[in-house]
Amino acid sequence: MTTGGSAGAGAGGTGAATGEDAAVSRFVERFAAELTEAGMQRMASRVFAALLASETASMTSAELAGQLQISPAAVSGAIRYLSQVSMVSRERDPGTRRERYVLHNELWYETFTRRDQVLTRWEKVLDEGAATLGTDTVAGRRIAETAEFFAFLQNEMLGIMDRWSAYKESRTEF
Repeated sequence: MTTGGSAGAGAGGTGAATGEDAAVSRFVERFAAELTEAGMQRMASRVFAALLASETASMTSAELAGQLQISPAAVSGAIRYLSQVSMVSRERDPGTRRERYVLHNELWYETFTRRDQVLTRWEKVLDEGAATLGTDTVAGRRIAETAEFFAFLQNEMLGIMDRWSAYKESRTEF
């Protein structure tokens, strides 16, 4: 598997790309396209997918720029976005001034846990909106049902997260 520091052409170097590098690049671009289709910024999607496919789940700006064949400025913008949404963090390479960008541990668990907090805020605002409009109006009932949906979703999400934790602890792989 291609690592963050690969020097082959598939990682932006001058040598010939290996079949494995090409396959990893295809995966990165395919998954990035899916993330973009779901609403994530295009460059952020590509950088995130490259980090995800990296053996160490971390890369420097130069490694990302080389692998993805993008400018350092594009990497910087993507990292800014990914940092703001708490999907990556920055760490210093020991003994250097270079920053390394690292995927968070438990990335998906943390992401969905934060979504739970968003659902709570949305539910509160929607409840207030339903009370303001009155549940005797069509709009008020629609808003109340939307709040009820988010409350249901939040409750189900808590159960899913608990089951994921139990499942993860029970498996011996990874």
